[in-house]
Amino acid sequence: MQPKAVIFDIGNVLIEWQPERFYDRVIGAYRRQAMFAEVDLHGMNDRVDLGGHFTETIYATAEEYPEWRTEIRMWHDHWIELASPAIDHSVRLKSALRAKGIPVFSLTNFGIQSFDYAATQYPFLAEFDRQYISGHLKVIKPDPEIYRMVEADCGIEPSALLFADDRPDNITMAASRGWQTHLFDGPQGWADALVSHGLLTPREAA
Repeated sequence: MQPKAVIFDIGNVLIEWQPERFYDRVIGAYRRQAMFAEVDLHGMNDRVDLGGHFTETIYATAEEYPEWRTEIRMWHDHWIELASPAIDHSVRLKSALRAKGIPVFSLTNFGIQSFDYAATQYPFLAEFDRQYISGHLKVIKPDPEIYRMVEADCGIEPSALLFADDRPDNITMAASRGWQTHLFDGPQGWADALVSHGLLTPREAA
């Protein structure tokens, strides 16, 4: 079945999301490894993605670990540097789909305030036909509930949804619900998939 809508993850699909790379550059790999071993920073970020306040959640975590307070606060204060740069080819693919009238949705683990800030830096984040942002929905991938919410809201049968995400667990859950899926490992592979599904021509996907 040709997809009736295309769903994009955002982190590592439209925008690079590499906190470890940022910290390696700023404090060095050795200190970064020590901090990540002691502090569950990705767990902290999950709380933001579940709807916790961006500033309050990160700053509270920083106070729990005074020896890492400055570094943890960087997750907030330098956040856009963790979430950069944009993956330009993916952004072009999204625009090409919308230009052809193909509905394009986002389904992303993203906090409320952090997404609003990101949208000021990346205007294309406002250019979706429907947005499914975990912070607002209070549930994160790969919880099946967030996929059910998408299905219920958009009204499109699961087999007609095509979803790209960089995480195998998120893709596995979508596939288990009957969605068409693409495990994103770079924009060219995603472009090729959109062509193979008959949604874009090779020229449009360039």
